[in-house]
This record gives sequence, structure tokens and C-alpha cells, in this order.
Amino acid sequence: MKKQRHLISTTHIILLSFLIAILIGSILLCLPISSADGKFTPFLDALFTATTSTCVTGLVVTPTVSSWSVFGQVVILLLIQIGGLGVITIMSGLMILLHKKMGIGDRLLLQDAFNLNSLSGLVRFVKRVVLGTFIIEGLGALFYMTVFVPDFGAKGIWISVFTSVSAFCNAGIDIIAENSLCDYALNPIVNIVTCFLIIMGGIGYIVWWDVWLTLKKAPTKKVKFLRDLSLHSKIAITATLFLIFIGAALIFIFEYNNSKTMSSYTLFEKIQASIFQSVTTRTAGFATLPQENLTNASSIVCLLLMFIGGSPVGTAGGIKTVTFIVIIVAALSSIRNKEDTVLFGRRITKQAVSKAVAVTFMSFFIMFVSTILLSAVTNASALDVLYETVSATATVGLTRNLTASLDNIGKLIIIFTMYLGRVGPISLAIAFSSKKQNQNIIRNPVEEICVG
Repeated sequence: MKKQRHLISTTHIILLSFLIAILIGSILLCLPISSADGKFTPFLDALFTATTSTCVTGLVVTPTVSSWSVFGQVVILLLIQIGGLGVITIMSGLMILLHKKMGIGDRLLLQDAFNLNSLSGLVRFVKRVVLGTFIIEGLGALFYMTVFVPDFGAKGIWISVFTSVSAFCNAGIDIIAENSLCDYALNPIVNIVTCFLIIMGGIGYIVWWDVWLTLKKAPTKKVKFLRDLSLHSKIAITATLFLIFIGAALIFIFEYNNSKTMSSYTLFEKIQASIFQSVTTRTAGFATLPQENLTNASSIVCLLLMFIGGSPVGTAGGIKTVTFIVIIVAALSSIRNKEDTVLFGRRITKQAVSKAVAVTFMSFFIMFVSTILLSAVTNASALDVLYETVSATATVGLTRNLTASLDNIGKLIIIFTMYLGRVGPISLAIAFSSKKQNQNIIRNPVEEICVG
């Protein structure tokens, strides 16, 4: 029995925990109490909804606002929160709350769940993550209430809470309208609050505490903010800001005269809509512009932003900002014939570069296979299919109106793509490898090859 237990790695447990959450959610959503019309929901539609909620993707086959009862919406919200924080994190938080001691096995699970390099300070880290999450989601809900309560009355409180959790967890599922946030495209409060929540969830928990600790030092000594941050935080923050503003600038240019999106907007409104579109493509999935009306140029920009996603150890998906920057800098170093990959005066380890390559390759492979399969079962355009599969792989949730028209095979393809995209390509590579390679074996001889 002991030998068998050791065969189940922490990565397998993480994969199974998400799968179990999805299956339980599917069963609950199938029940008549979960549907708006009081009837049983087809299992495949319930499975799709549970998967998109737990994987914090946001693609939906039926409108959330009109398809589910309050009970069903509560189930969806719980799945979003579980997916955003992670099953392991929530279980660990409950153990801490109940004053249960965490063993080495629990700590290893947390380390893998957060993709951290050390076991040091894990319990304190979990406490901060859970507390910080609820504080930010609570503040987001309060600000949303200033808009949604006047618009919807007492129901606006529930809408505010749901939207805040969904935005922070980068889920992109809402219970406002069937056209997402398009009715609030020009509302500054909804735009600012949503962007803030998306960025805070997507920037990563490590960055939160690094910034907080750096700011705490400010009164006691002279602090040069960017210099005193860790390398990880420097890369995550600069990459996030760069991608948001470059993405917004390109979308602003390409959509400026597009009569189907924002040609009639004022200059301020165009800037606001462009920034929101750039932010939401970072795996959030809310829409203030109909995605099917974007120009081809804007759509391609959005595809790249979706594929990159947010930052590590956060609620966002994609290959992650740090991964993207490491890949770019490593490639430039190779072009310049430099042996080391250097960022902000610090050398990136070969292991980190190799992991970045592996994550990028696995994400691209999942997206590529999904695109081929979905193209084979649908008559949609190549751009619409690619938008759908990149959105599913990077757990974004934006669609060019393709999701609702998928047949059962198409739904299954997207379900698997969302799951694989959420649990992480690198985790899958580890989980399905038969056994760890022995590092002490005799290495194979080297032989030169031609590359490029």
C-alpha cells in the first residue's frame, strides 16, 4: 500500500483535484434546481460550464445570466473561486483555519500548486494569498455596487459580488447580460474596477508581497523601488505594463475608424475601450467590444496577448509574461552569440530557460492540435476557430460567437483544451512521464548537428 501511495505524485494530485471539482460541479449543474427553467440540464452542457468555471476560462455554451438559477450561479461562483485559488490552496486554507498541522506532503502539494521553488514560508504565503484575495474581491464588489445597485436594485449586490470574483479570478463569466459588459463599454467605474481586478489577479501573488515588503522599507531607508524588487517582480511588472500599453495602442490604431466597434466614440472613449480590450485579453474574457466585429489586425494582436496571458503564481492563464520575456531574451542572446541570458543585470538559469521553452512548446502544441480538430468539425473561418482554441488554451474566454454554435464533438474538444490549458502544460509533461530520469547515469556522447 505504501509503495502504491508513493506512485501518486503531487502533480497527479493537482490534476485529479481539478478533475474532481469539475465532475462534482457538473453533477450539481445537471440538477433542475440549478437551471433557470427548473429542468435537467444536458450533462455535456453542465460539464462544459463546470469546466469553464473551474478552469476560469469564460467560454459558455449557454448565457449564464438566463440559463442558471441563483443556486446554479452560486455553484458556478464557487467553481470560479476554487479554480482561481486552486483546490489545494483552498484545502490548505481550511486546514490553517482549523489549526490543523500541515505535513511535508501538504507543503509539497502547495509548492507544486503555486509553482514555487522553495518550501520556506509556505503556510504564511497561503494565509496572505487567501486574505489578500478576499480583501481585493470585497473592495471590487463594493465599487461595483455603486453602479449595479442603482441599475438592478438589491439584485445588484449579488451581481457585484459575482462579477468581482469572476474578474479577480480572470474567469470572464458574468450575470449582467448576454453580451458580457458591452452595455457598460463607456462606464469609467466598471472599466477601471474590472481592469484593476484583472491585473491584480493576473500579476501573481509573489509580486503582491514583494511590492508590499519593498514599500514597507520605504519609511526606514531610502528605497529605489524597481531596483529593490526581486527579478521575478521586475520582469512581471514591466512585461505586464508593456503588453497592456502596446496592445492598447495597436487596438486603438486598428479600431479607430471601425464602424462596427468604436468609430463613433470620443477620443477618451476610444482610449478607454482600447485599454480594456488589451487588459481583458490577458486571460480575463470580459468583453466591451463584440469580438467578431474586430478588424483582422486587432484580432491577431489579441491572439498574441491571449497566448502570453498573465504572470506566474496568479489567477491568469497563458504561457505567462515571465515565460515570454525569458524566451525572447534567450533568443536574442543566442542571436548575439552570448552564452548567458541576462535580465536587469541578473543571469537567468539554464533550467529556467529550458522550462520556459517547454511551457511554450506544450501550450503551442495543445493549441495547434485543438485548432486542427475543431477545424475538422466546424465550418467556421480559420480566424474564428483559432480565436476559440487560443482562448481555451490560455483560459481567456473571449470568442467570436463560435462557442454557442459548437456541436457535441466541438464542445468536447474545447472542454479538453480548457482543462489542459488550466492545469498547465509543464504539469502535464511531468504527470504523464513514466518515471523520473536518473541524473547519475552515464551520459550519451555528443555529436554536432545543423540547426536553422
